[in-house]
Amino acid sequence: MASVYSTLTYWLVEHPKIANFTWTEGETLGSTVFFVSAVVSIYLSATFLLRYSINALPSLGPRILKPITAVHSLVLCLLSLTMAVGCTLSLFSSQAPSGLTARFLYAICFPVDVKPSGPLFFWAQVFYLSKILEFGDTILILLSKSIHRLSFLHVYHHAAVVVMCYLWLRTRMSMLPVGIVVNSTVHVIMYGYYFLCAVGSKPKWKKLVTNSQIVQFLFSFVLSGWMHQEHLFGSGCSGYLGNIFTAVFNASLLALFLNFYSKNYAKKTTLESKKCD
Repeated sequence: MASVYSTLTYWLVEHPKIANFTWTEGETLGSTVFFVSAVVSIYLSATFLLRYSINALPSLGPRILKPITAVHSLVLCLLSLTMAVGCTLSLFSSQAPSGLTARFLYAICFPVDVKPSGPLFFWAQVFYLSKILEFGDTILILLSKSIHRLSFLHVYHHAAVVVMCYLWLRTRMSMLPVGIVVNSTVHVIMYGYYFLCAVGSKPKWKKLVTNSQIVQFLFSFVLSGWMHQEHLFGSGCSGYLGNIFTAVFNASLLALFLNFYSKNYAKKTTLESKKCD
């Protein structure tokens, strides 16, 4: 067990490319406002154009789409798992404070003079770029012509989360490690579910995917309140404006997910109970 831990720690934390990583605005991949604006604009424009030219798109059958969906979902599932483990191990690295309490406080409140370097910011960069890879979700929906799945929630979430992750890095946002670990863990569940569906083994825990997404927002609000207290009444926390943007974004997503939940599960449960009467 110790050998596995040390191996993972080396490859996910102590490797020179990770340990010596520094996020530099204008130099690191994706570190400019132009890049973010262009990526999000292209995504929204392509989604809009493809959505309204759906009849002209090639009709790809399940034999083609399912293997592509399976590979896409498996890659993102494994990548999410790697990010969750890598970021967690980074909190126990030599660059992080010693002591469990100190590490927990560091995870939710970076010092105001923190530098955007080291393992935690490396995984924040990977997390940021992975959100662009997730645009593939939309392409697969369009190619399958499952327009009912292309909701406002889906498009809004994919576009805005790229902006949010960029702000995490640019503002050196506190709670960045929590956001990466929690969201990546949720995505392991979500993309694991999509992968199993694509290979023909539909799990019975679809509801868990939505529930875990709702729980992550509630959890983030609790820790965000703690961070705000540390910032206002303590020594201050880095990236306060980034945290405010994230809190507002998470609140909007929570409202949309609760609406989705009520439409897809609450009403279904009511109908099923009426059938039983």
